[in-house]
Amino acid sequence: MTKIIIRILSVVVFVVGIFVLYFSGPAKQVVPVVDKAEKQTNNFQQWETKTDEQASVTVVITPLDLSPQSAVWKFDIGMNTHSVELDQDMTEVAVLVDDQGKEYRPLNWDGPIGGHHREGVLIFNQITPIPKSVELKISDVGSVIRSFIWQFK
Repeated sequence: MTKIIIRILSVVVFVVGIFVLYFSGPAKQVVPVVDKAEKQTNNFQQWETKTDEQASVTVVITPLDLSPQSAVWKFDIGMNTHSVELDQDMTEVAVLVDDQGKEYRPLNWDGPIGGHHREGVLIFNQITPIPKSVELKISDVGSVIRSFIWQFK
């Protein structure tokens, strides 16, 4: 009889424990409050990550900062392969093109040179006036020209 009571109590404790865990939910997160004026001055825009898979090389690019308030525009670039050496000078093989066709050379590549897996940040001067779109062209990575286009809102 005592064994049955212990088993029943064990099951009840287990069920109550599950119930408490299930209904307590995750802790509330504190979300920073941004007032309307601050949103208007930041002109924050999320930028889409673009991927190009050609010639045994995958290139993934995400603009980090293309805001009018920034003096430089930054693009996070990741390259992966198992068959091609990724030793290109990114300041020589990349160019930013505005919607009028004008080309802009990068200021700097902040990342490693060489290997089969590379990631870094490509930095350009801000384009003024802000164009309707920008195209980042990368040539000679796997002997092809890669094109990535973003539209400004």
